[in-house]
Amino acid sequence: MLNLERLRTLDALARHGSVSGAADGLHVTTSAVSQQLSKLEREVGQQLISKNGRGVRLTDAGQLLAAHAARILSQVELAQADIEAQRGQVVGEVRLAGFPTAARGLFPRAITALRTVHPELRVRSSELEPEAGIRAVLRGDVDLAVVLDWSNKRLPVPGGLAQAALLDDAADVALPADHPLAGRTEVDLEDFADAEWVSWPEGEFCHDWLVFTLRSKGIEPRIAHFAGEHHTQLALIQAGLGVCVTPRLGRGPAPEGVVLVPVRQAMHRHIYAVWRTDADRRPSIRAAVDALQDAAGTVGGPN
Repeated sequence: MLNLERLRTLDALARHGSVSGAADGLHVTTSAVSQQLSKLEREVGQQLISKNGRGVRLTDAGQLLAAHAARILSQVELAQADIEAQRGQVVGEVRLAGFPTAARGLFPRAITALRTVHPELRVRSSELEPEAGIRAVLRGDVDLAVVLDWSNKRLPVPGGLAQAALLDDAADVALPADHPLAGRTEVDLEDFADAEWVSWPEGEFCHDWLVFTLRSKGIEPRIAHFAGEHHTQLALIQAGLGVCVTPRLGRGPAPEGVVLVPVRQAMHRHIYAVWRTDADRRPSIRAAVDALQDAAGTVGGPN
């Protein structure tokens, strides 16, 4: 009889592509992964992995068994969902991930509500950028991720995921208080064609959106500073080092010396939750979505 945990280890290796990646995804040591794979090889009587430079690769037998393992684990997920649905009780564990401003703006209220209403449910949370959150859900590393689209740029979401809308989050331009446009009630992005910008790090979805949006308006962005945290971005604005787009969710009050001005053609982020469709019937998933939607309702939409 094949051992389920060893199949889970093989599946993690196939998904992550390395022993260290599988160990990180399973929250175990690399030696534990190697031991489980060695035991699985003895169980099936065939070599499942082989050396590939400094790493490893799956043999033909390993790829065949990994494909079966993925289907078996999906069926286990469905079985768990059916059992939970039949019991109708929100118990066990749910793992949430969200990009930083969602984690700051939604998770405290949502998780507190879940602990109050469903005391037998354990909730774990982590910060992940939207694309990484989707990958984590697909791999099974988290149960639910909060991700985003911008109003003019969609985040690619593969099949096999269910979605639920949470809120639309407006964004403003942050300026130093002594900027010539700081007294305006509204601005256009074209007003900052010659400005230096503070942006999210290169490669992140929001950075790509900013560059795409400015170029669509005929502006070649002059990005002088990169910072992943909105509070760091606003500190750079406070020092007079540029301008930035700053969404409202999780933002808090602007620091002294920073002015937030709405954009005339409103920009907003569509924020939503995603989870695997084979987990859709789990009461814990439904409870987490409800709690996130309730938390989002206290934030409000763009204004």
